[in-house]
Amino acid sequence: MTASPLRILTIDDEDLIRETIAAYLENKGFVVFEARNGRLGVDCFVAERPDLVLVDLRMPEMDGLEVLARLREISPDTPTIVVSGTGVLRDALEAIRRGAWDYVTKPIQDMDVLGLAVDKALERKRLLRENKAYQENLEELVRARTAEVEDTRRQIMQRLSRAAEFKDNETGRHVVRVGEISALLGRAMGLSDTECDRLRECAPLHDLGKIGIPDAILLKPGPLAPQERETMKRHCLYGCEILGPLGSLQDARSWCSDPLAPTNGTERNPLLLLARTLALLHHERFDGQGYPFGLEGEDIPLTARIVALVDVYDALRSSRPYKKPFSEAESLEILRQGAGTQFDPHLVTVFFAQLDAIRAIRDKWKDE
Repeated sequence: MTASPLRILTIDDEDLIRETIAAYLENKGFVVFEARNGRLGVDCFVAERPDLVLVDLRMPEMDGLEVLARLREISPDTPTIVVSGTGVLRDALEAIRRGAWDYVTKPIQDMDVLGLAVDKALERKRLLRENKAYQENLEELVRARTAEVEDTRRQIMQRLSRAAEFKDNETGRHVVRVGEISALLGRAMGLSDTECDRLRECAPLHDLGKIGIPDAILLKPGPLAPQERETMKRHCLYGCEILGPLGSLQDARSWCSDPLAPTNGTERNPLLLLARTLALLHHERFDGQGYPFGLEGEDIPLTARIVALVDVYDALRSSRPYKKPFSEAESLEILRQGAGTQFDPHLVTVFFAQLDAIRAIRDKWKDE
């Protein structure tokens, strides 16, 4: 397929010069448009969108500098060459500042000088266009690879959360419901869409540390002895350590010993940071009587307060090897009684305001 000839606009108020340039360029195979002043030149450019513009500086109605400024606004990638008889260095510098790619002085003794300038400008445009296409393709490739990595990471996180639940809830749907309801409450509490999406992904990992709890304790069909209860409480630390820094277990334990300390940029993945926080703090209580740190009130991150409430509610409503599910009425009454002690009271109010949506989530993701 033969490529279309390149199109050049020449703007000059001197008819003879303009016509001479047009004839020369047409002889070289270009399609040429002519304009006898700057205003008509800009109009022609907008209508025809040529590949290159030649423009004089001294013209009536609109001078060449103004034309350069206009063209730069309209199409900054279009090459422009000043063809002028002023020959003043100051004018040449100002033309370049306004966006001109080259400067040819009149009278043109050898038209091949102009031809060389045109060829150089068009070659530069071609290289810039190819480089831009390469960058766009590279960026698209990076986006595709990033999406692939993100998808893999999400799958790993989902499988980790499923592994944590498998021992005492084989369907794994408790963690899905916790994620969905937590995101719903997060939005109602004013979190951004991004924060809610992260909460949906990370909340299912809150009980990851159960992996480290012996089955004899985790699945015991009855009350735990005091020592067993202390062992059970360690699942918060285990979950945090599993999700902690990869440098060493000691690094992970150090971070999990003070979850509210600044990270100093050591953790760049906001999802991992949130998942650790939720695993570590989802058993803290609003009155400060929770574990493992006894944080109180708003010292507990909002995301952890949300997951603490949602986890208890859905656990009450769910069947386990050691208990039957509570009714909705019984579960909601426990939440009411826990407002201000176990749970953030404002969050409990928001929870009740979202009951219809919460019921819909439980129905969609009900256990088989």
